[in-house]
Amino acid sequence: MKYQRVVIKVGSHVLTEKGALAEDRMEDLVALIVAIMAKGQEVILVSSGAVSAGYTVLPLDKSSIGNKQVLAAIGQPLLLKMYQEKFAKYNILCSQVLLSAADLDSKKRTHLAQVAINNLLLNSVVPIINENDVIATEELVFGDNDQLSAYVTFNFDAELLVILSDIDAYYDKDPRKFADAKVLKEVSTISKEELEAEPSANNEFATGGIVTKLKAANFLLKHHKQMLLTTGFGLDNARSFLLDGVQMGGTFFVKK
Repeated sequence: MKYQRVVIKVGSHVLTEKGALAEDRMEDLVALIVAIMAKGQEVILVSSGAVSAGYTVLPLDKSSIGNKQVLAAIGQPLLLKMYQEKFAKYNILCSQVLLSAADLDSKKRTHLAQVAINNLLLNSVVPIINENDVIATEELVFGDNDQLSAYVTFNFDAELLVILSDIDAYYDKDPRKFADAKVLKEVSTISKEELEAEPSANNEFATGGIVTKLKAANFLLKHHKQMLLTTGFGLDNARSFLLDGVQMGGTFFVKK
């Protein structure tokens, strides 16, 4: 299936390496987005990493929400600057769009955001969306942009969400505890128990975990959208799926 409009969400853990931003992974991500655009498809990027970027220049204690807000405020322009430099190598413009859940709860504000996103894509500009972390403290505690990326996919008429994560797929049991855990290659329903499990995150900058990704997938399944969860540490799986239509790895959430 060829997707006309795709949302790609990249997590904090993927963009972070030893307390700094992982520029090589960012380069790979930009190259993938450019390749997708070259096929005539539109891409919206939902990017975490503002707190991580801020920490590289002002290493505050991240256990404080107030400090995280400071780091997000410093890091957001730094993160965008890095994306701008990398897209510029391909003569492509990117843009920053800060949203909150409230923006997508209001018909008027959602419509204004839709007009802006559509106009950016019409002019071949890549919209880079992030939650407005400076004021949206809930995201700093719980969301990790997984929910936001699902709402973006639904509200901005994309057919597919690709989550690039430190979690490479959804398994039949916890692969960190069970050596015989198997990847669920395709999932069409998610149980209440799975959605209500205790969230967990693997990294000091991350606030998500598999549960937030399952909630995002569940929301999209209910709205007849599709989602691929795959690794962001090396983009072969994402590249194969998006450019060749072949699922090499990860979990594909699709309604039967």
